Amino acid sequence: MKKTLFGLLTMLALIISGCGGGGSGESAEEVRIGYFPNFTHITTIIALENGYFQEEFGEDINIDTMTFPDGSAFMEALSTDEFDIGTVGPSPTTNTYLRNPAHEIIAGAVNGGAVLATAEHSDIESAEDLKGTRIAIPTIGSTQDIMLRKVLQDAGLTAEDVEMMPQAPADTSTLFLQEDVDAAATQEPWGVFLETQTNADILLDEEEFAWGTESTTTVVTARQGFTDNNPELTEAYIRAHMKAIEFFEQNQEEAVQIFVDHIAEISGQELDFEETLKASNRLNPTYEINEEVLQEMATISNEADYTPSDDIEGLVNTEFLDAALENE
Repeated sequence: MKKTLFGLLTMLALIISGCGGGGSGESAEEVRIGYFPNFTHITTIIALENGYFQEEFGEDINIDTMTFPDGSAFMEALSTDEFDIGTVGPSPTTNTYLRNPAHEIIAGAVNGGAVLATAEHSDIESAEDLKGTRIAIPTIGSTQDIMLRKVLQDAGLTAEDVEMMPQAPADTSTLFLQEDVDAAATQEPWGVFLETQTNADILLDEEEFAWGTESTTTVVTARQGFTDNNPELTEAYIRAHMKAIEFFEQNQEEAVQIFVDHIAEISGQELDFEETLKASNRLNPTYEINEEVLQEMATISNEADYTPSDDIEGLVNTEFLDAALENE
């Protein structure tokens, strides 16, 4: 009983203190940023490495970072107040919102950057040929899962016509070489790596996969507790995000080198620069939000029984983006 009471008191103290992230109704002294060590999160990585977040937040604000292997882990941590803001795929964001609307999408991050690759041993020449095949996806309910379902739908197929195999994108090349899967719905730079390391073909590139160049692969998502209590810091995050987009557009090779170095530092994984540079041509960093695509994604997710509905009204909040654009 004492242990239970102590746990409750500890939890109450954390809630009252806001865990340093502005959850108590007071302005934050620290901004906790989450992201994946993936190419579709390159704007976050650039903004961190080039000091854009610190410039915009000011010297008095501390920055803490957390990395995640997938969207489910990201959204679980965001929902339990482990961090405040960051980049994640739209599908995990939407799926969590429909169960617990305590966060919001405040800006776009990357469109495109995802492909449907086919293994050398497969006889797949069209989307219709996917019937009866095994296809690797990052995780169940991931953005690439939903994009694949869009492709199947457009080809007159359903998810029951294929076998989806969750697999970390970095490990998908092994499945291709062992002929354990026939295709992969994956994000870059893993698509290029599959091409060069396993002689895979790209059945659908970033202009053809799902919604093409309008496919939303990463968005900026934040806790409403943070944005409500820290509007200036939220707008500052978006300004830093916009600086990172501009840097990528004007200095693509340098941006790729920053990404490669960052990944090596935090994971010990040495990515090939030339392959990663090739993959960067499939990315479209952006702050814009395509709400029509987000709604279609939500509907497909609902049809897959991942969510109780597809009503995402209130998920997107452009207030801070609009303010950042006005003050640009």
